[in-house]
Amino acid sequence: MVALSELLGDLVADVDGLFLFTPSHSHYEQFAETDVPTVVIAPENTVEAETFVELPLQFQNVKDRIRFGVEGAMEQSIVEAGDTIACNVGVFGGDPDSLVRVRVEENMRSGIYDLFANSRADPGVIRDVFGVAIELGKKGQKGEPVGALFIVGDAGKVMNKSRPLSYNPFEKSHVYVGDPIVNVMLKEFSRLDGAFVISDSGKIVSAYRYLEPSAEGVDIPKGLGARHMAGGAITRDTNATAIVLSESDGLVRAFKGGKMILEIDPEAY
Repeated sequence: MVALSELLGDLVADVDGLFLFTPSHSHYEQFAETDVPTVVIAPENTVEAETFVELPLQFQNVKDRIRFGVEGAMEQSIVEAGDTIACNVGVFGGDPDSLVRVRVEENMRSGIYDLFANSRADPGVIRDVFGVAIELGKKGQKGEPVGALFIVGDAGKVMNKSRPLSYNPFEKSHVYVGDPIVNVMLKEFSRLDGAFVISDSGKIVSAYRYLEPSAEGVDIPKGLGARHMAGGAITRDTNATAIVLSESDGLVRAFKGGKMILEIDPEAY
């Protein structure tokens, strides 16, 4: 009879590091002195780990959580393409209860880590706006494709670099993205021209904004139109993030610092 530990030992054989996802103090202490580097990936470094990657969102999907942690570690030069790591992650709550062996690949640099960890807006706000854009991309408006432009963060400066196209329905309201009713409103208003402006905390500041920054020096892929150019340009001149749903190809793209950093297909979510 073969011992189970012998069969499962391959999961940790020759790994270059151990990633602990949101461990308790006691769980971390069990692994802190292992013979491979230990990295803690969590919302806060409550265990005072020497090597730490911030996880601003507790992704419900374990695969997404691991990809985010790996990408963050790559951005901090903790790991590199070709490394193999063991990920100790929680599936059923409490301390990490599962082990996943992952080979680090260069294509794991998706831009998601930078988008959430280094944006001015709250990570939850970025997530909620993405959710609206992805759902619009899947369903459109009354079965027809629709385009939309959301500018998230640094709202004061964005408002100064834009002008109204029509009456602002959110001018005297105090509504926040993420509320299901508000999300329905966003989807309805997306049929009309102009950008939505959303504050760092998720308050919807305005709809129907015409963005006026110069397009000079903006780096967007060929074939993308005025909506993408405007979104890219406003992120070059402010600390905002632009999330754009393309009417022509249905893809959702994110821009920061005047550059496109992420492109996703709503049908894949």
